Amino acid sequence: MKSINLAAKLSTFSEYWQPRVVGQFNGHDLMVAKLKGEFVWHKHDDTDDFFLVLHGRIRIRMREGDVTVGPGEIFVVPKGQSTVPSQRRKLTSFSSSPWELPTPAMRPLPRRVG
Repeated sequence: MKSINLAAKLSTFSEYWQPRVVGQFNGHDLMVAKLKGEFVWHKHDDTDDFFLVLHGRIRIRMREGDVTVGPGEIFVVPKGQSTVPSQRRKLTSFSSSPWELPTPAMRPLPRRVG
């Protein structure tokens, strides 16, 4: 068993909005992603959406009001809540979601990084 170096995993790809699976935990994929610009309005009907910002800042727009999350901060979007994540500069984040439940806009499933 080995620990997972998130910076090393992030260095293996350059695409934005294309999360990569770095491990699994209790039926959830653990993912890292590089984000820049604005995503699309979407929601997860069956699961919460978890964000841990590693570097940069993300603004999560919601119909009920926006939330800004910075380095070392987490935010959980309750299931069924419509959101659109956005940021001006490059951001790196860590997230978790149940296996086989990617955001429709991110299909196919996130790729695993070795």
